[in-house]
Amino acid sequence: MVKFEEANARLMKNIFVCRRCKSKVRTPSLKVSLGKSKCRKCSSQKLRPKRKK
Repeated sequence: MVKFEEANARLMKNIFVCRRCKSKVRTPSLKVSLGKSKCRKCSSQKLRPKRKK
């Protein structure tokens, strides 16, 4: 998909998608695994990583 490592990091690293409202949130994966980050739109803590195309 992406040829450059910098572009891959910008598009995929630390981006999570809310399972309820499908909005994207950029947050460290450690905070997601600990349950300390939440969606800005619906305040849900159910996040999944962005899928690679």
